[in-house]
Amino acid sequence: MKILICFLILIIFIQGILFWKFQRQVGDICRQLRFLLKNDSNMLITGDTGFGGLKELMEVLNQFLMDRKKERKKYLEKEQMISDTYTNLSHDIRTPLTSLDGYFQLLEQCDDREEQKHYMAIIQERIHSLKEMLEELFLFTKLKNDSFHLELKPCCINQVLKQTIFSYYDEWTGKGIRPEIRITDQLLYIEGNEAALHRMFQNVIKNALDHGAKGIGLSLEEKEGKSLIRIWNEVRDPEKIDPEKVFERFYKADEARSKTSSGLGLSIAKEFADQMHGQIRARLEGRIFYIEICFNINKKGSKINL
Repeated sequence: MKILICFLILIIFIQGILFWKFQRQVGDICRQLRFLLKNDSNMLITGDTGFGGLKELMEVLNQFLMDRKKERKKYLEKEQMISDTYTNLSHDIRTPLTSLDGYFQLLEQCDDREEQKHYMAIIQERIHSLKEMLEELFLFTKLKNDSFHLELKPCCINQVLKQTIFSYYDEWTGKGIRPEIRITDQLLYIEGNEAALHRMFQNVIKNALDHGAKGIGLSLEEKEGKSLIRIWNEVRDPEKIDPEKVFERFYKADEARSKTSSGLGLSIAKEFADQMHGQIRARLEGRIFYIEICFNINKKGSKINL
């Protein structure tokens, strides 16, 4: 009987020690967790006791801390990117604003009606450029928001491309530009967004018109089950262009011709292509600069719409 009592006392004593160690380890884990949540640190929760499920608890908490750190890093990078975007664009906006101020002063001092018309035309052009720069900034920021998602549905890329090309007819006619257009008669449908496609084509075409020599080419074809859009133009200084960087924010190959450009046009085009699960790339062959956009063809959409 005494042996049994001693044995029970020993068990109770051992359980007490284990419970004390367990309680101590839980308290230590809580203290470490509070510290790590309060401070930005690369440290993880550590412990020398693996019983009672504490090892699994520490692994779960450490995974939570690592995921939290990744999310925080991603958030801070996005905040920095948006801050840099505003800083760069505010710097770019100073040039047309200073120019506007100068032309308004000239307008006040001028009595000749023809000169006044000339200054007014320049002022209107500068205001239009400023409006475009601000619109692109707001659109780029919107696209970078994780909560923003395009509504995708089957749409005919032939139709959208033709509509975009037609919208430039007056401008091209006025500048004496005769575009080379090669669009397949085969109707190609993709899972996309018509407004986003239109804006993407606009940005690529505008980039070609603003930074290229006279002339532009556009084509659409079906290739290996995909729709392939090419937009190309001759460039003045091919040595200044880095095809690997043209889709980066604020990349400007020609600073002299980019004073009224936000530097976000091709970045926005890439964001739209990514949102519609497409690919966009740039290449340079001699003096010809190509931008190629590729989307998977929606066979089901084609059958329905045909």
